[in-house]
Amino acid sequence: MTAGEMLAATVPMVRTLDLEFLESTADRAVVRMPDQADYHNHVGGPHAGAMFTLAESASGAIVIAAFGDQLSRAVPLAVSAEIAYKKLAMGEVTATAVLGRPAAEVVAELDAGERPEFPVTVEIRRGDGAVTGEMTVVWTLRPNS
Repeated sequence: MTAGEMLAATVPMVRTLDLEFLESTADRAVVRMPDQADYHNHVGGPHAGAMFTLAESASGAIVIAAFGDQLSRAVPLAVSAEIAYKKLAMGEVTATAVLGRPAAEVVAELDAGERPEFPVTVEIRRGDGAVTGEMTVVWTLRPNS
């Protein structure tokens, strides 16, 4: 099962918004949200909450792809998230997430008995390629005790 398939199977909100995981690797995750009238805002584009969920889901996909082999000893948790809405989003939107630190550094901290934190940055783009939003999610790997 890919990281995207795992999220779709375990996180109901992913299915609610009909998110499509185009790529979910340790290097990058790309998630698309189709244009859906039920999730529009007052100007006819995707609601801010739907775009937040899209971006957070992309960040989760890269975390699972990069650290899925650590799940037996640690739980990935979002610590904080900050989003900036840059331009009006209309129609289908796509979120692309990348890790802000090398995965090996994060795992080394976990190996040392620490609770590592690391950022994931996400860009949200509309169909014409314009960046409509940017998000940073800080994640941690909480060791199982």
